[in-house]
Amino acid sequence: MAFGGKRKVRRGKRGGENKHEKSPDAETATFNAQAVGDEYTAPPMEGESTPFTSIEAEDGDHSMDIDENNISPASYGLVNPELQSYLKSCEAMLDNPQFELPEDRIIFVNNVYSEIKNYELQLTTDHECSRILEKLFRISSEYQIKRFFALTRDDTIRLVIHRFSSHTIQTLLLLTAVALEREMRGESSDLATGEEPDSDAVRTEMPKFEELVLTLVDTLQPMWSFLMSNEYASHILRVLLLVLSGRPIEDQTNPKNTIKSRRSAKYVEDRNGEPINHPALAKQRTVPESFATALDKLLEKASESISEIVARDLANSPVGSPVLQLMLSLQAEKSQLEKDGSLLDKCLMGLVSDGPAHPRRDAVIGMMLQDVVGSHFLQRAVELMSPKLLKRFYKQYICSKLKELAFHPISNFVVQSVLSNAKTDEQLKSMIAEIQPHVGDLLFKQRPGVVRALLDSSIRLKCGAAEITDALYQGLGASGEKERKELINLLAFLVPYSRFVQADYNRLPFSLQGSLIIQSILKLPSSSCEPLMESFFAQDPDMIYEWCKDPSGSRIIEAIISSKQLPVVTKRRVLERYANKYADLAANKYGSHIVDACWRAADIPYKEKILIELLQRETQVRDSPFGRIVMSNCRADQYKRRVDEWRERERNIQKRKRLFEDILDGDTSTAAATATQNSASSKRYKKAEEKDEIDELFATPAAPAKEATKSQATTESQSDANGKEAGTKRSKKDKRSKKKKD
Repeated sequence: MAFGGKRKVRRGKRGGENKHEKSPDAETATFNAQAVGDEYTAPPMEGESTPFTSIEAEDGDHSMDIDENNISPASYGLVNPELQSYLKSCEAMLDNPQFELPEDRIIFVNNVYSEIKNYELQLTTDHECSRILEKLFRISSEYQIKRFFALTRDDTIRLVIHRFSSHTIQTLLLLTAVALEREMRGESSDLATGEEPDSDAVRTEMPKFEELVLTLVDTLQPMWSFLMSNEYASHILRVLLLVLSGRPIEDQTNPKNTIKSRRSAKYVEDRNGEPINHPALAKQRTVPESFATALDKLLEKASESISEIVARDLANSPVGSPVLQLMLSLQAEKSQLEKDGSLLDKCLMGLVSDGPAHPRRDAVIGMMLQDVVGSHFLQRAVELMSPKLLKRFYKQYICSKLKELAFHPISNFVVQSVLSNAKTDEQLKSMIAEIQPHVGDLLFKQRPGVVRALLDSSIRLKCGAAEITDALYQGLGASGEKERKELINLLAFLVPYSRFVQADYNRLPFSLQGSLIIQSILKLPSSSCEPLMESFFAQDPDMIYEWCKDPSGSRIIEAIISSKQLPVVTKRRVLERYANKYADLAANKYGSHIVDACWRAADIPYKEKILIELLQRETQVRDSPFGRIVMSNCRADQYKRRVDEWRERERNIQKRKRLFEDILDGDTSTAAATATQNSASSKRYKKAEEKDEIDELFATPAAPAKEATKSQATTESQSDANGKEAGTKRSKKDKRSKKKKD
C-alpha cells in the first residue's frame, strides 16, 4: 500500500449507494443462489462439516485453516419475500417498543424468533433484515442473544467480513459487554423453559457469554492481520479489544467515535435506529479473569504474526490504523510497548531497538509525518512513548525540522503532540529554546496551536512558564510598558501591536485560539498572569463589558473569575466592574455564564448583593430562559421566602468547600498556616467593618480552623445544654414518682 494513499471504500446500502458495486441481488446470485421460498438450514453448531474446519492445536488453542486469498463474504441466498415483509411489519413495534405488560413484550419477541427460526444467518446478510435484527436484539432476552451469537460460530470469518452481517455481530458484542457483569454476579435474566420461542421444545443449554467471547477470539486470532485491513471486520476487532480489556466503549452518537463509521451511523439514524449507549458501556467494566489471559495471548500472537511491511501498511491505512493504535495502547498498559521487535518497533522500522538514524527509516517516518493517516498514528504513538524514546524521536525527526514541520498543514499536529507530551523538565526547556524564535510567526500564520501545546506542557510540569510567556509577549510585539497595556487585546484578537494600533477596535473579531491561549496563561503561576491582569484593568470597563456578550470574549472573563492562580483581591476588582449590570448579563446567552462564575467566586455578602440586584429586575430576568437558570442557581425563591435559611445554606456550602480544599491540599502544615493567616485577616476585617460599608460586601470568610473550633464549641454547648435539660427532666420525673409513692 502506498503511503498516504486512501482507499475509496463504501459500505454499500449501509453507507450510501455505490454505483460501481453489484447490487445485493446480483451479489447473492453469484454465491449459491437459491430459489425464493426454498428452505434454508443454518450451519450446524456441532459435529458436522462446515466451510471452515476447527482443529485442535498441540497447546490447546483453536486455529483455522483458512486461505485469505480464497475467502469470500457469507452468502446464504435470497430472503423469502414473505419473511422480509413480516420483519418490516414488526419494525414499527421495534422502533417504539411500548408494551402494556412485560408478558406482552416476551410474547412478541418469542413470536418473531419463531418466524425466523432456521433463517437467522440468511437474514444477517440482507441489508434491511440485518438492521431489523439489530433492533430486535435490544429487547431480546439474554438467552436469545446467546443462542443467536452461538449460531454464528461456525461461519464467523465470512460473517465478520460481510458488509451487513458484520454490523449484526458488532451489536451482539456490545450487548454481550453489557450482560457480562451481570453474568459474573450471577444475575443473568434468562427466560424460563416455558418462555422459549418454541414452548414445546426442550430448552437447549447455551454457553456463557464468557465462553462465546473466548471462542470468537480463538476464531479471529489466526486471521487477525487480514481482518485488520478489512473495512467491515476492523470495527468488530476494536469492539472485541474493548470488551476483553473492560475499557469504556465510546458513545456511538459521537461522530468521532472509533467503533462505527460516520456513514454507518448516519444510515442507522436515517432509519430510526438507535445506537447501543447503555450506561454500563460508558464506564470501566469488570471482566472475567480469563479475558486478561486471552487478551495477552491475542496481542502477543498478533504482534508476532504481523511483519514489518504489514505493520507499516496498517499504520498508514485508514481502516487498520485505528485497530493498531488501540492495540498499542493496550500493550502500553501492560508495559510491552517498547520491547525489541514489538509492534511499535515494527511500525517505526526499529526505532525502539536500534537507536542510530537509518536513511530508509528516516524516509518512511518523514512520509508518515506528512500523511493524513500516518500522522494520526504518530500522534498516538508519541502519547504512549517513554521519556527515553520520545527524546530519541524528537531529536532525530522533529528538532532539526521543527520550523518546517510546525508550519506544515498536517505534520504540525504531530509537533503539537510532541510538545504537549514532554515527559521531563529538561525536555520541555529544550523544546522551548527551539520554538522561542518562531513564536511570532506561529501566532500569525495559523499555527497558534503549537504555542498552546507548549503552555499546556508548562502547566502540567510546572516548569518554563516565564520563558514561554516572555517569548509570547515578544512575538506579539509587546516588549515595552506601553505595548503591555494592550496585551489582553493583542491575545484576544490575536494581532500584533503594530496592526492593532492602526485597526478599528470595534471591527476586530475575537480569535478562538487567542481566547484559548489566554485561558491557558491564567492556569500558570500568578507571577506569569500579572502582565495580563494589569492590561485587563487598564482597559475601558464599558469595552470589556461587551466581551461578556461574545462567545469567545465571555470565556476569557469566565476564566479570569474562575482562575485558581489569581488572588482574592484581584477577583474582587473584577466583580466590582460588573456591579449594576448583573441583571442584563443574566438575560444574555453568554453573559449568564459570567453571572454564574461571579456567584461561585463571591462570598455571602456579595452574593446577597448580586441577588438583590437580580430581584429588583426580576421580571426582565425571568423573561429570558438563561435568566431563569441563573435565578434557579442563586435560589432566588428561597431568598424571598426564608432569607435566614438561604444564608445558613450558603454558609454550609462555603464550609464544605473550604473543608474539601484543605483535604485536597494534603499538607497539614500549609493548611494550618493558611488557617492562621485567614484568622488574622478576619480579625483585621472585623475592626474595619464598622468604618466602610463597601468592606462589608467583601467579608473574608472565616478560617477553616476557626470555623471548626466554633462549630465544636457550639456542639459542646448544645450537648451540655441538652444534658442539663435531660437531667432536669429526670429530676422532675423522680420527684413525681416519689410523691406518688408517698
